[in-house]
Amino acid sequence: MKIVYMGTPDFAVPVLKSLLQSEHQVAAVVTQPDKPKGRGKAMQFPPVKECAVTAGIPVYQPVRIKGNAEFFAQLQEIAPDCIVVAAFGQILPQEVLDLPRYGCVNVHASLLPAYRGAAPIQWSILNGEEKTGVTTMQMNAGLDTGDMLLKVEVELAPDETGESLHDKLAALGGPLLLETLAGLEAGTITPEKQNDSLSSYASMLRKDMGKIDWQKSAVEIERLIRGLNAWPSAYTRLAERTLKIWAAEVLAQESGQQPGTIVEAENGRWVIQTGDGQLLLKEVQLEGKKRMAVDAFLRGYTVETGTLLQ
Repeated sequence: MKIVYMGTPDFAVPVLKSLLQSEHQVAAVVTQPDKPKGRGKAMQFPPVKECAVTAGIPVYQPVRIKGNAEFFAQLQEIAPDCIVVAAFGQILPQEVLDLPRYGCVNVHASLLPAYRGAAPIQWSILNGEEKTGVTTMQMNAGLDTGDMLLKVEVELAPDETGESLHDKLAALGGPLLLETLAGLEAGTITPEKQNDSLSSYASMLRKDMGKIDWQKSAVEIERLIRGLNAWPSAYTRLAERTLKIWAAEVLAQESGQQPGTIVEAENGRWVIQTGDGQLLLKEVQLEGKKRMAVDAFLRGYTVETGTLLQ
């Protein structure tokens, strides 16, 4: 097939690489515009653009696709057999959806209809799911509501983080897409309607989601720590400084103290009371310092028991 690929972040790169290594022709890549990044605010390519430029693939970066007659004319000229979309970041208008012979195929990081939306990977951890996966879908005008094509499942490890699950699912997306394209060409895939009554929505992550509410249970907070690792990360306040918590363990014990109270901070152990159970911190990062294991942190920083984290 002649493919136009639409994607933007790191998740979309392995899928593009799978296409580039296949018998399919990637005629063009469409991604979001470059953005300023870092202290110097230098313009930086999206990860998918970096991959496409290295491979010598033409790159298009329209600010908006909807209502963009010039861009639509460019797509018509390319005349793709299929448009493949993975974490692109824009809703495709109907005229684009109807253009390719095999339609537009989306690679989505959940087992649809669960976790439609922008952040399915992280929300599956935040909500304590035991499994998730990747779904290929025939796109329609809705938000991840199109007919499902193929799925692959993966079990979440007890210590699964947003970062580790991202990498697992990104690696599965490429092979599943190639299997989907082969099935579409051969006519062996029967699209399956989504059951809207079973759907859920994975809203976009915000930085303030990482602020820990110590009134919540240790189980919920530990999921928050894993789910928001590596971004935006879970954090609290210690002595007027931000303390990021990168790893922790749930303890089924109580102290009777106020949630957020440091109940132990010695011999390499740092324990916090929560609204239900306690949390044993494993890896932390104080504002302005490096990320480190708790035992190393406690050797260089005095933490007083009884202190209330904010």
